[in-house]
Order: sequence, then C-alpha cells, then structure tokens
Amino acid sequence: MLFTSIIFLCFFLPVVILCYFFIPQRFKNLYLLVASLCFYIWGEKEYVILLLSTICVNYGCSLLIEKGHRRIGLWTAVILSLGSLFYFKYATFAYTNIINLFNWLGINESYHSIPQIVLPLGISFFTFQVLSYTIDVYRGNIHASRSLLNFATYITLFPHLIAGPIVRYIHIEKQLTKKELSLEQTAKGIERFILGLIKKMFIANNCAIIADTIFPLDPAFYSAGAAWIAAIAYSLQIFFDFSAYSDMAIGLAWIFGFKFHENFNYPYISNSIKEFWRRWHISLSTWFRDYLYIPLGGSRGSSFRTYINLSIVFFATGLWHGASWNFIFWGAWHGFFIVIERIGFDSILQKLWKPLQHIYLLLIVIIGWVFFRADDFQSAISLLKKMFFIDNDMTDVVYYASSFVTIKNVTIIIPAMLFCLPIFLPLKNKFISLVKKDIGIIIYYLLLILLLMCVITMISVGTYNPFIYFRF
Repeated sequence: MLFTSIIFLCFFLPVVILCYFFIPQRFKNLYLLVASLCFYIWGEKEYVILLLSTICVNYGCSLLIEKGHRRIGLWTAVILSLGSLFYFKYATFAYTNIINLFNWLGINESYHSIPQIVLPLGISFFTFQVLSYTIDVYRGNIHASRSLLNFATYITLFPHLIAGPIVRYIHIEKQLTKKELSLEQTAKGIERFILGLIKKMFIANNCAIIADTIFPLDPAFYSAGAAWIAAIAYSLQIFFDFSAYSDMAIGLAWIFGFKFHENFNYPYISNSIKEFWRRWHISLSTWFRDYLYIPLGGSRGSSFRTYINLSIVFFATGLWHGASWNFIFWGAWHGFFIVIERIGFDSILQKLWKPLQHIYLLLIVIIGWVFFRADDFQSAISLLKKMFFIDNDMTDVVYYASSFVTIKNVTIIIPAMLFCLPIFLPLKNKFISLVKKDIGIIIYYLLLILLLMCVITMISVGTYNPFIYFRF
C-alpha cells in the first residue's frame, strides 16, 4: 500500500487515525502494530514473514547481548539480517557478474540460471533500522527492549516502513511508552502530510514525466538541450520525491504521537559535496557515519586511512541503493569528490565566489544523478556525451529543448527550482500577514484542502504516479 493510493488516502488512513484516538493508551502500540502489518501485507503478502523474522531475530539477539553473550548476539543479528538483505537484493547481481567474469576469463562451463528474486519492499530500510538498534544495545547506548510488542511497533510503524526515514530506537524509545497527543500536533501532522503529498503529486511526478520521456531514448533522438532538461528534471524529481515521502512520514508520525528527525534540509543550496551530504537523506548518511565510518576508524588514523574509510562508506552508500554498477559508480563519484575536498580542495573552494561554489556542487550532483537514473552504465555515458556536446550529431534528433518548454512544464520546473530554496515558510507567513491573521490561516488551510482534493482526483483518474523506491 502506498501513501499515494486511493485505498490509503480515502480508507486506510482515515479509519486508522479515527480509531487511534479512541483506543486506550495501553493498547495504542498493539493497534499501530496490527495496522502497520495490514499496511505491509496489502502489497507484500508473504514477505511479512521476512519482516517478522528479522524483528524476532534482532529482539532475541539484543536480549542475548545483555545477558553477556555480546559477540554471539551481535554477529548473529548482523549475519542473519545482512544475509537476508544480500540474498533478496544482491544475489542475482552477484551471480550474474561472476558468470560474466568467468566468460571474460574464457572459462566456459554450463551454468544454472538463477531465478529472478523479488525484492521485498522496504527491506533496505527495516534492515538498517534493526541493525542500528542491535548495535546500539551492544555499545551500551540503549537497553534492550523487554517488550517485543514495543520493539515490533517501532520497526513496523507504517509511516516509515517502506520509504524511510531510518528511525533510531534511541530517538523514540520514550514515545513508545508515553505518547503526547494534542490537537495542535495532530493539525501540524496533517498539514505536513498534505504538503508532502502535494510535492509528490504536483512536482515530483510531473518532473518524472519529462525525465522518463528522454532517459529511455536512443541518444540520437534528442539534442544536448533536451539531455540537460532530462538531467535537471530527474534531479528535481528525486529530491521532491524523496523529501515528499519524508514529509509524509514525519507528518503521520506527529499524528500518532511520534517525532521523527528531519531527513532533508534543502541539499541543493549546498556549496560543497561535504555540505550536500549533511543535508541529503540525513538519516542514511548519519547511519553510515555512526555504524560504518566510525567503526572503520573514521578520521582517527592517517590521512590515507581516512580517505580509504570515506571511499568504503560511499561505495556502500551506492550499493545500498541498488544492485547495479550505476549505483556503485554514483556512490564512488560522490566519494571521490568528498576525498578531493578533504585533501585540500575544500579550502580552495571556500575562497571562490559563492555562485561558483554552488555551480560546482550542482554540476557534480547532476552528473551523478544521470548515473543514478540511467538503465545501465552505457546509457548514462551516452546521455552525458549529449549534455557536453561530445556527441552532437543532429541527423536523427526528434526531441529538442523546445519540445519540453511548454506552459505546463515551465509552471512546474520554475516553482520546483524555487522551492529547492528555504522560501516556503517565509512565503506562508507573509501571505498570512497580508490579511488579518485568522482569515489568512483559514484561507491557507482551505487552499490545502482544495489541493488535497485535486490530488485525490488526480490519483483516482490514473495520473502518472511512479514509486521510485521499488528500485531500493
């Protein structure tokens, strides 16, 4: 079940919210657990067994750790959790590459075809979440939960289950036992959810139409201008899609009495790759920092060792996003510039004119997104050749930049670029202050309700609505 489906918006969510406020406090976690499992089963069916098994393994291993069997508990949880993630997400990729390597070496054997393994939705998120819990218990940062119900509720909470953010147990431990619910917090949660839904449906999905039109084409059919439009459209799509789901998750969490940390902080206003990763997918980047980079030694050793650690982290970051060389290259691409900035380019960068710093950041990020989006490595290279006029053959071009400069696209792309800046709250406050405060607030919420109705109508008539988390 997706946040952007009619069944969720018109049936599941209203019923779950309405009943939640009438459930006694001591039964709220049980109610949320059942609701969240129903949410997951709706789309994943038998894979709920994998989810529940992962929960039970890490719950048991955390208790084992506190009983003194520290290494056994930790390594059992790590091996079983990462083992299931590897099987479902990377087994086909690994097997295919091994066969390709054998063929390249001239080793011709008969190979059994490996079946295509279906990727369970949200496995990357809930695996990292349970591991953060078990590792924190091992480190003594938290005590193991004695309540399987509370732990299972924490992992399965449907606001973050399939698309993040990655929530740490330490951040919501107290909220699992005592939830502070208020009408004001509920209203803010509903507002945040609707704003995320609007970002997804109006901006991300419309940018997706542009990107998904050009990326699958033969490069001979589009011009350099069209290639740039595709790259920029996808850069906007992925930011507004990712951040929209985080907004919706945070909003839903507020409604149910939980407070999730912010996950995106206007990353496109950054002036360096280092700053970009402090603002982009914060829950993921901090996870890799705390559970991979620091255990590897962080920056405590020699400079060379630090660069190796950073390279490993960004290799893993790319691989986490998917079983593809494109994702691995994307991670290595960012890791390369992180290391370059660490070596000394950062000090040079800071002396440059601010707009030049920003252009550098956007150029590196947009090129990286081309690899992230392209179906394969060669397709990414072909599009980049078009972008930078290396392949400028115009003989068979069908799509020019002018093909996409329509009134509809302009009214989407320009606001999207503007809302990459932190201007929404100032604009909202300015709007409310232009009229009497109470009237301004009423008009603002009426506009939100109107836009929500438009979104529901768009979904009901089958408007283009991709869910890019299926790849992760």
